[in-house]
Parts: sequence; C-alpha cells; structure tokens
Amino acid sequence: MYGIIGAIVVILIILISGFIIRKQYYKEIDKLEAWKIDLMNRPVSDELGKVKQLNMTGETEEMFERWRKSWDDILESDLPNVEEKLFEIEEQTDKYMFRKAKAIQAETEAILNRVEDKIQTILTELDELVSSEQENRVEIDELRTIFKEIKKKLLTHRHTYGKAIKPLDQRADALALEFNQYEELTQNGNYLGARNLVMELKKEIEILHEKVQKIPDLLTETGSLLPTQIAELVEGYEEMIEQGFVLDHLQFNEEMEDIKNTLKEYHDRLEKAELSDVEKGIGELKERMETIYDLLEKEVYAKNYVFQNTATTEQLLETIKSTNENIKDETFSVQQSYQLLEEEMTIPLELEQQIEKLMKRYNLLKAKIPEQQTIYSVLSEQLKEIRSQIEKIQQEQETFTEHLQSLRKDEISARDQVAELKRNIHDLRRLVKQSNIPGLPDRYQELFEQAQEHIQDTLRSLNAKPLNTEVVNQHLQQAVSTVDHLQQTTYELVDSVVLAEKVIQYGNRYRGKYQKVADGLQRAEAAFRSYDYQAALEEAAATVESVEPGALKRIEQTYVKQD
Repeated sequence: MYGIIGAIVVILIILISGFIIRKQYYKEIDKLEAWKIDLMNRPVSDELGKVKQLNMTGETEEMFERWRKSWDDILESDLPNVEEKLFEIEEQTDKYMFRKAKAIQAETEAILNRVEDKIQTILTELDELVSSEQENRVEIDELRTIFKEIKKKLLTHRHTYGKAIKPLDQRADALALEFNQYEELTQNGNYLGARNLVMELKKEIEILHEKVQKIPDLLTETGSLLPTQIAELVEGYEEMIEQGFVLDHLQFNEEMEDIKNTLKEYHDRLEKAELSDVEKGIGELKERMETIYDLLEKEVYAKNYVFQNTATTEQLLETIKSTNENIKDETFSVQQSYQLLEEEMTIPLELEQQIEKLMKRYNLLKAKIPEQQTIYSVLSEQLKEIRSQIEKIQQEQETFTEHLQSLRKDEISARDQVAELKRNIHDLRRLVKQSNIPGLPDRYQELFEQAQEHIQDTLRSLNAKPLNTEVVNQHLQQAVSTVDHLQQTTYELVDSVVLAEKVIQYGNRYRGKYQKVADGLQRAEAAFRSYDYQAALEEAAATVESVEPGALKRIEQTYVKQD
C-alpha cells in the first residue's frame, strides 16, 4: 500500500516538475518570438529609402546594394530560420525533450544576436552616410563663404601682402581645386570621402584665413615699425655714448645685430606666407627691445639721480659730522654730572668712524663722476646706499641725543619722587601721633627706619658726582616700595588699636557675667599693653563673639561710620 502511494507521489512530482519546466520554456519561446518580431519591424527599409534621395552612384550605390542584400538575407533567410527553430523548440518542449529544446534555443539566440549585429551595422553605416551628406552641405556652404572673404581680401588688399601675395594666391587656388574635388565626390555618391575632404578643407581654410588676417600687420611690423624702432634705439644709444654714458655692460651692438638678423628672418618667412612661430617670435623681439629701452632709460634716470643728489649728499655728510662733534661735546659735559655706561660713552666715537668711512666712499664716488668710466646705474646704487647709511646715522644721533637729554629729566623726576616720599613719611608720623597709640611695635619702628634709610640712600645717589642713574633708580624703587608698605602697615596699625579698644570696651558689659569673657578680655588687655594690637583685637573679638555672635561686625560698621 505504501509502495503504491509512494509511486503515485513520485509520478505526481515528475508531472508537476515537467509542467513547470515546460511553462518556463514556453516563456522563453515567447521572448524569442517577440525579439524576432522586433527585429523584423526595425526601420531599415525606411532608412534605406533615405539613401535613395542621394546620388545613387559610385560608393553610395555600392553601399546601398550591400545594405539591401544584407536586409533581404535577414528577412528571407535568417528570420524564417528563426521561425523554424522556434517551432522545433516548441515540439521538443511538448515531448518533454528539454535538453534538445535548450540546445535549439541556444542556436536560435545566436542567430538573433547575429541579426541584431547586422541590423545595427546597417543602421550605423546608413546614419553615417546620411549625416555626412547633411553635415557636408552645411559646412561646405560656411567654408565657401569664408573662402570668398579670403579671395576678396587678397584681391582688394593685394598691396598689403607684398611678396606674400604669390604663395597666398597659390594656396587659395589649391583650395579652390579641393572645392571642385568635393563636388565631384558628391556627384559620384562618395559622401564619406567628401566628408573627409571637408574636414581637411576646414583645417586648411582656418590656416589660410589666419594668415590672410595677420600677415599684413606683421609685415608692417617687420618691414617698417620695428626697423624704425631699432634705428631710434641705435640713435639714442649713440647720443648717450656722446654724452659720456658707459654702456659696455649692455652689449648693445651685439644684441641689436642679433635682433636685426632675426627680424629679417621673420620678414622673409612672412613673405613666403609662413606664419608658424613667427608671431610669437616677433613678440619676443619686442620684449627684448623693450628690455634694452628700459636699461637705457635706467641709465638716464641714474645719471639724473647722481647729479641731483651728489651735492646734497655732501651737505648731509658735513651735517652729520658737525652734529657728531656737538654730541661729543655734550657727552663730555654730561659725563661731569652723570655716570654713563661704557657702551654709551663709545657711541660718539663709533659714529665718527662710520662717518669717516662714508666720507671716503663718497669721495671715491665723486671722483668717478667726471672720469665717465663708471656705469651711472652703479654710481646711483652706491650713492643710494651712502644716503641710506646717512639716514641710519642721523637716527642713531637723534636717539643718543634724546638719551643724554633724558638724564636730566630722570634726575628731576627722581628728586620730585623723593620729595613726595618724604611728605608721605611726615603724614604717616603725624597720623600715628594723632591716633594716641600707647606705643609702637618693634617691627613697625624697624620698617619706619628702613623707609627713611632708603630715602636717604636715594638722596645720596642723587647728590653723587657723577650721578649714576641706574643706582638712583635702584634706590628709588626700594624707597617707593618700602614707603608703600609702611603706609599700608600704618593704616592697619591705627585700625587695630582703635578696634581693639572698642571691642574691649564693648566686652566689659559681659565681664561680670561670664568668667570666660573676663579671662579673654584680660588676655587681650595684656597683648594691648605689649603693643601687639592685632593679637589684642583678635583675642577680644573672639571673646565677645562667643557670647554675642555678630558683635564684631556691628562694632566695625560703627567705626567706619565714625571714621
């Protein structure tokens, strides 16, 4: 029983599988059929009809016959063959001969791919031919228009081309023959060959058009403008030589000779209608001539600078020399009253040596001017360097003079500060006296004495001959710092004395009630009698705060208001 059921199940599986596979093959047959129909409906016939509108001769006729034969083979042989193959696939599928059906299917796909390639080749070549004819018609008309303009210009402006007119005419005649050749190729149906000719003709006409446009102006430059400029340069050079300019470094004659030869070469090439690199070369010649002109102009400006600034430079040298003598005298005078650093004392001598060197350089330069053997641009640079050094020395002289003058100002300022410090000391002594302080702590008295001592040190350094400003400043800084510290300490001392007394007086109200208050106040009073007012204040404040928190703050506020 189970064996029968198993056999039935296997049979059913086989039948179902076969049905599914057969259905898949039918789908593939439908796809191949649709592909065949698509190929059959390709617009090859319509495209072939477009070719008939062209000249059906020569190459076009040959290509048309080849395309038509290929299309006929597709319709009469390839596609019918596909139809038969599709029928065979269907038969084998119905018989469940799937392997054979698959092999025929592969053959059919191969045929369809070949047909696809054939049709694509036909359509591509057709499009190329038709497009070539259309593009040729448009572009040849444009080229004819440009060519007419070229011919017209060569005819109406012949005199502007000089000897170049002959090769230009010859080239134009050759291009006219190529236009005729285009017509022959087109009439013979050789549209692809005509296309190649049009592309080549386009390049050649562009070249000829450029020559026709540029050669007249370039001939004018090489034959007239530049030779004139060269002559002017030579004339200017010779005049400058007569005026005493030294110009050997420019190698003018060699450069001019090379420019003339190169210019003649370019002119000859232009007369042969050769434009390649000539335009660029002419531009380079212009730059070389411009460079020579700039160098000559530089020498003219240099000469003017030398003659305009030589005398004033000598005056400047005399001025800084005289100024330096005054600085030396002033330095000697200042030394009697002020002590200068060693490097400061040598400044006038160093400046004097620099001035002497500059005067030697200037005298050498001045001697070269009438000799007319030195390049003016070199003399100009040397003179500029001398004047630059003069400016530097002037700045150093001015800075040093200001420093000497500042010494007296620094002394006066220091004396004013000492007087101010002495007034501060006096005011602090009076404040202490008015505050009725029972006695002064030892450390305060020591600080007071230090402040007075630093003031005296500053005064002694101010009265020293010669005065050393560095030492004065050191003592003055110590004095200022010590007096500032003394002032702050004095204010704190007075505040501590007054507050300690007030807090002790305030705490007396609790002395009889609390033994700890009595003991604390007793310790505070002992510190007060020992002139340790800060300790007295701290002890009294802690004692009062222990029984009445916030009392110290109220006492301080009352003191501030009274103060």
